[in-house]
Amino acid sequence: MAATKLDGAGAQKMKTLEEALITLQTMHGMVERAAVEVKAQKSIGVIPQQIKRLAVPLQGQLKGQFGMIADQVAAFILASTRGGGGDQTKIRTMREGVAMLRQAIELAANKVKEQHSVAIEVSGD
Repeated sequence: MAATKLDGAGAQKMKTLEEALITLQTMHGMVERAAVEVKAQKSIGVIPQQIKRLAVPLQGQLKGQFGMIADQVAAFILASTRGGGGDQTKIRTMREGVAMLRQAIELAANKVKEQHSVAIEVSGD
C-alpha cells in the first residue's frame, strides 16, 4: 500500500498557506465585529485600519510563492479602506473579500498537495 507525503518545497508552501489561513481567520473575526457594530448602528471606527494592519504583512508573506493570491490581498486592502459607499457596503465588500481569499488559499493548498506529493512505501507487516 502506497501513502503520500509532501516534498520539501510542498511542505514549505503548505506552511505558508496555513499561516495565511490563520491570519485570514483573524481578519474574518474583525470583519464580523465590524458587522455587529453596523447592526447596532454604530460606526465601524478603526476596524478597517486594523484589518489593513493584518493584511499588509499577509500580502508580503504570500507574494514570493503565491503572487496571484497576494494580488487578491492587495485588492482586498484597497476595497476595505476605500471611503464612501457607507458602512453596510464596506462590510459586504469585506465579507466577499474574505470569502474569495479563503477559497483561493484552499485551492492553492489542494494544488500544492497535488503537485508536491511523493509516494512512500508503507509495509503491511
